[in-house]
Amino acid sequence: MASLPDFKVSLKELIAAPSISSTQSSWDQGNKAIIDLLAGWFSSLDFEVFIHQVPNTRNKFNMLAKLGHGEGGLLLAGHSDTVPFDENRWCSDPLKLTESSDRFFGLGTCDMKGFFAFILQLAKQLNAKHMKKPLYVLATADEETTMAGARFFAEQQLIKPDVAVIGEPTNLVPVVMHKGHMSHRISVKGQSGHSSQPHKGVNAIEIMVQVINQLQSLKTTLTQNYHNPAFDVPEPTLNFGAIKGGDNANRICGHCDLDIDMRSLPGIKDEELIQWLADALAPLAQQYPDRISFEELHPSSPSFKQEPQSALVEFAQHASGHTCCAVNYATEAPYIQQLGCETIVMGPGSIDQAHQPNEFLSFSQVSATHTLLLELVNRFCMTLK
Repeated sequence: MASLPDFKVSLKELIAAPSISSTQSSWDQGNKAIIDLLAGWFSSLDFEVFIHQVPNTRNKFNMLAKLGHGEGGLLLAGHSDTVPFDENRWCSDPLKLTESSDRFFGLGTCDMKGFFAFILQLAKQLNAKHMKKPLYVLATADEETTMAGARFFAEQQLIKPDVAVIGEPTNLVPVVMHKGHMSHRISVKGQSGHSSQPHKGVNAIEIMVQVINQLQSLKTTLTQNYHNPAFDVPEPTLNFGAIKGGDNANRICGHCDLDIDMRSLPGIKDEELIQWLADALAPLAQQYPDRISFEELHPSSPSFKQEPQSALVEFAQHASGHTCCAVNYATEAPYIQQLGCETIVMGPGSIDQAHQPNEFLSFSQVSATHTLLLELVNRFCMTLK
C-alpha cells in the first residue's frame, strides 16, 4: 500500500483535479481526471472498478468500485464535481490544498471530494477475505447541476446494497429528510410599441405583475396548508429568483420572463407542484390567450425521506452521537434510495462552507470521520445480521 497516498496527499490530489459542473458551458468541465484518479486508487486495493459515461452530458462519468462478495452490503456515495468559483474572493488558490488555522482549505474539501479521501484511507484497512457483505464506492457526475450521474445510476440498477450513506457535509449528523427542488421560467409575450400609444400594444410587465400576484397567493396557500416542523423552514417555498423584460423606458414591454424555484416537503409530488402552478396561472391564461407560458429550467430533484425506524438510522445516531435531522437543500439521496436501500446523508464538514469562498474542512473532523466510516463497514459488511 506504500504507493497509495495518505489522507492529506489524497485530498491534495483530488482538489487539484478540476471537475466543475455548471449550466454555463464556459465553466463546465468533464470529470474524467478525477474519476480515473479514484479508479486507479481503488483498483490497486483490489476493488472491482466500473466506469460508465453518463448519457447526455459533456464528457461526464460515474465510477462504481466494489470490494467483497455476496448480496446487500454498504454503499458509500458522493459526487465528483464542484461548483464554479470566484478566485478573487479566495485567500488561496482554490485548486491547491492549503492548511491554516487547523483547517484544510480548497475547492471541494467538504463538498465533497474530501469524502473520497476518507474512504480511501478506510479501504486500506480492509481485507475482502474478512468481509461477509460487499462495500461499494460510488462517485457520480453533475450533482451540482442536473444530478445526471445519480439519475443514470438509479436507472441502471447495477447493485442492491442494504444501506447507503451519501457523504455530503452534515458535520456527521445523519440527515433523513430534505426538500425537493424545481425551477421554472414563466414567460409573458406582449406586443411592443411606442409608449405614447399604450392602447396599440400589450405590456408584458403589466401582465407579469398579475402573474406575481397569483403566485403570491399560491405562496400563502402553501404556507397555510403544509407544515413539517422537522425543517427550520417548515413550509414549502416559492422564490422569485430573477426577472427581466423590456428594453427602453419609452417602449411598451413586448416580453417578460420570471424565474422561480419551488422547494417541496416530503410527501408532495412534483406533479402536484406543477398542477398548483398551472392552476394559479389558469385565470390569467384565459384572460390573455397564448401570452403566458412556463417551462422547466432544470430537471427537478425530488424530496427525500428515510423512515427513522431503520437499522441504518439507529446505528448512525449511536455511532455519530447525533440525532437525525432534516435539511432544506437537495441531494442525490432520492435517487440512491431507488436502489431499494435504507439511505441517509452524513458526512464531514459543514454545509455552511459549501459553495463559499475559502471552503474548508476542519482538522477536528478527520479522526471522527475515520472512526465513523470504519464502524459503518464493521456493522454492515463484516457481520451477518
